Amino acid sequence: MHTTVGIIGGGPAGLLLARLLHRSGIDCVVLESRDRAYVEQRQRAGILEQPTVDALREAGAARRLDAEGLVHDGIELRWGGRSHRVDFPSLTDGRRVWVYAQTEVVKDLIALQLEDGAPLFFDAKVTSVEDADTDRPTVRYSHEGREALLTCDYVVGCDGFHGVTRTAIPAAAQRTYDRVYPYSWLGILADVPPSCDELIYAHSPRGFALHSMRSPEVSRLYLQVPNGTDPADWSETRIWDELDARFAVDGDWKLRRGPITSQSVLPMRSSVTEPMRYGRVFLAGDAAHIVPPTGAKGLNLAAADVVVLARALAHRHATGSSDLLDSYSDTCLSRVWRAEHFSYFMTTTLHTDPEQSGFDTRLQIAQLDRIAASPLAAAELAQNYAGLPLP
Repeated sequence: MHTTVGIIGGGPAGLLLARLLHRSGIDCVVLESRDRAYVEQRQRAGILEQPTVDALREAGAARRLDAEGLVHDGIELRWGGRSHRVDFPSLTDGRRVWVYAQTEVVKDLIALQLEDGAPLFFDAKVTSVEDADTDRPTVRYSHEGREALLTCDYVVGCDGFHGVTRTAIPAAAQRTYDRVYPYSWLGILADVPPSCDELIYAHSPRGFALHSMRSPEVSRLYLQVPNGTDPADWSETRIWDELDARFAVDGDWKLRRGPITSQSVLPMRSSVTEPMRYGRVFLAGDAAHIVPPTGAKGLNLAAADVVVLARALAHRHATGSSDLLDSYSDTCLSRVWRAEHFSYFMTTTLHTDPEQSGFDTRLQIAQLDRIAASPLAAAELAQNYAGLPLP
């Protein structure tokens, strides 16, 4: 089988790319190693920035998002018993964010793909990508008990940091920059209406906490915990008591409690691989970069990558020029590093490093005080959080 673009990975990045290519008249094939049920239930990010929503609308994949997504015009910061709201539209020329779970984005894109899009194969396990530096790279995979080959004009790896596509790039031709943080997140889903209208980011001597949501009936909350934490060591009572302590604020605000339906521990790391292209193989999303979740950038960076790539492929298809494809890596990396810095800033400002001194804590408090007092500092946070415009 031959196709113009072979897409490895049927998560939001791969599916959005396939949808955009389909609408541009470019044929592609999507290979996803997991079954459909697993992909549609995978719990990931829940915050969509303005450019991501714009891209989903452009792809014709925003009907449910527009009907059911929760529009948020800001976030709340808490520290030292204080509270400060950062208003996005007034600081970003109207940009905002949406709460709409990645699982729902994936369901929407899968439904469209199966209805009228390019071939999408589940349980298609890719074993290798070969001949990346030729004009016809080859993808080897197994599907329904058979070994198969997919030859392509281009291959796009949307299969994550541990995916096969990265191994198609010789080690001497790439460089990866990493940072591992000395803490993790204990995340929970709870069947209780959120205790807030917008996300709460809390700095506390006890550690960071985040109050988010999945819907008007389901809350999503996180606690900073030591690396290596076993979720089983945290009872429901202990979790709610710790959240209460970290969200404490002067006034009559109260944290609602309810049954916890899921809990897991998420390690924190930053990573960027350069370049994001080798020959006719391109990397997108987590295959090229990882951010700590504090800045809500993971899914949004992946969407930005594939929007840039889809436009470049459409330009090649329409004009025969490879200029935009040749500049893909540099174009994306300039935005990636900005998002990496913002995610690092949010993470190190709000979390308590096990080794930090009193001096370090005072620097964090000074930074939070500045955001509350300075419109310029607040605007910098708001513009990055709501999503910088795509190139």
